[in-house]
Amino acid sequence: MRLLVQPDDGVFPVLKAIRKARRSIDVHIFRLDHRGIEKALAAAVARGVEVRTLIAHTNTRGEKGLRKLEQRLLELGATVSRTADDLARYHGKTMIVDGTWLFVFAFNFTRVDIDRSRSFGIATRKRALVREALRLFEADFHRKPYTGGAREFLVSPVNARERLAVFLKKAKTQLLVYDACLTDNAMIALLEDRAKAGVELRLIGKVEKGHELRAEPFPGKRQHLRCIVRDGRAAFVGSQSLRKVELDARREIGVLVRDSRVVRAITKVFEADWAETEAGRRQARKEAKQEGDEPAGRARTRQAVAASA
Repeated sequence: MRLLVQPDDGVFPVLKAIRKARRSIDVHIFRLDHRGIEKALAAAVARGVEVRTLIAHTNTRGEKGLRKLEQRLLELGATVSRTADDLARYHGKTMIVDGTWLFVFAFNFTRVDIDRSRSFGIATRKRALVREALRLFEADFHRKPYTGGAREFLVSPVNARERLAVFLKKAKTQLLVYDACLTDNAMIALLEDRAKAGVELRLIGKVEKGHELRAEPFPGKRQHLRCIVRDGRAAFVGSQSLRKVELDARREIGVLVRDSRVVRAITKVFEADWAETEAGRRQARKEAKQEGDEPAGRARTRQAVAASA
C-alpha cells in the first residue's frame, strides 16, 4: 500500500500507473482537466489497453460541461458511461489498473487539485479491496444495484455512515481530522463525545457553526481532503466529508487503512500542517516556554539543596 500526497507528489504517480497498464483501466471520474492524464489515457488505448470511464450524471458545471468531458474521453478512445440519476451526485474518485491495483483518490484529476491543493490518494493491491472496487465499478457502470462487501471499503450511501461511526467510536487517545465541511450532527456529536472522554481531537478545515467543536483553517493555499487518523494506528481516506448529503445521498468512496507506514506518513503530513495553524503555533510557543523554564527550575532546585546543606 502506498500514499500519494498532493501537491508534493504531483501528477507523476497517476501517470506512472496509467503508463504501466497492460490490459485494462477503469476510472471513476468526477472532474478532469489535466491534459497530461488525458494524453496518458489516449496512449494506453493506442497500445491496446481497454479504458472504461464512468462520469457523473450531474455536476456544478451542468450538462454542457459533462458533454464536453464525455466527448474528450470518447475522442481519446475510451468507453464512457454516465452514472444513474438515483443519487444526488456520483462523486467517487477511483482507478483500477489491470484488475490488480486500486487507487482511491480524495482529489479530482484537475490541475487545481493536484498542483495546488492538500490532498491524498491511496494505492493498494489488497485483493479484497480491489475486488470490491471492481464490483462497485461494474454496478455503477451498468447502472445496477450495489450492496457493500469488504469491511475496509466505504461506500456512500450504502455503508459509510455506519462504518465511519464505528471507526470514530473506537478512538482511545487521538483523532486527527482533515474535513473542509463538517456539518453532520450525528458525526459531530460522536467527535464531541470522544473529546469529552479525553481523546485528543484536532481538526483542520471547517465545522458548522453552533457546535462546541472548533477547527483550524488549513494554513496552505487550498484543502481538498477528507481524512481521519485514529490513535496513530488506522486512517480513513476518501471522497466523503462528514456531511449528511455525502453520507446519505451521494456516491462517495473511501478506504480504511491500517498499514503502519502509510498511517505514519499521513500523521507526519498532518503534524506539519497543524504546526502552521494558529493553534499549532500557540502550542509550539507554549512548549518552547516550558523548555526554556526547565533549566531555571533545575538551577533553583540545586540552589535550594545547596542552601539546606
